[in-house]
Amino acid sequence: MSTPHAAPPQGPSLKRRAGAVLRFPLGVLLVSWQYLWRVTALHRSETPGDADDLPPRLAERLTDEWSKPLSDGVGPMFHRRFTVRIEGAAMTPGELMEAVAANLNRVAPSTVAVFHKTRGEAGPPCEGDEYRVQMPGPWDGPVRVLHCDATSFRLGTLRGHLEAGQIQFSARTAEDGLLEFRTEAWSRAGDRLADLLYSRLRVAKEMQFNMWVHFCLRAAAIAGGRVVGGVRIDTRSIPEELCRDTAEG
Repeated sequence: MSTPHAAPPQGPSLKRRAGAVLRFPLGVLLVSWQYLWRVTALHRSETPGDADDLPPRLAERLTDEWSKPLSDGVGPMFHRRFTVRIEGAAMTPGELMEAVAANLNRVAPSTVAVFHKTRGEAGPPCEGDEYRVQMPGPWDGPVRVLHCDATSFRLGTLRGHLEAGQIQFSARTAEDGLLEFRTEAWSRAGDRLADLLYSRLRVAKEMQFNMWVHFCLRAAAIAGGRVVGGVRIDTRSIPEELCRDTAEG
């Protein structure tokens, strides 16, 4: 079943892609500067992954010719979890996610990503809504909302995106009573150029890394609490062959 579109997602022109490639180093420098001056502890781990790391299956009603599933990407997939624990929060998990969803640009770093809703009514994301994420590179980031509930929402990539895959934002109360916010991504490079910058040179991958760390820290600030233990980043690398013959999960 196809999702109706008023207009297809528009990718950047060749001229814009060429110009953006030249501007890409500036975006890298801005993110690197922020990284160098970040005082929050970052705890990183990287381990091999397997088929259990593949993303949730795409719903047929939200899949059409503009979808860009994992199988349309290039190179290995990275399953990454960015988790922050928040002490003394003034919000419940549902209240935090409501605040995050109300304005995604409130938590996104403006030097790396700006969200523009291109399909759906004004307000928080709803299933089937679409956004164009403007980024400092030769790609924009068109995405579609695949799932929403009281404590989470999940986005899937569309044609023209830097990556192929999905990303989910969620909040919960941990066993020790602390509020926990998580950004979880299942992604691989969207094309050969992205694979070079993302998987080989790791430039785009580090930009994405800092973007989602920023998301977690901004969510903690919105919740009105204090970050405990820094940000934990768990990365699992999944071989390319596991991504080729699946339409997610």
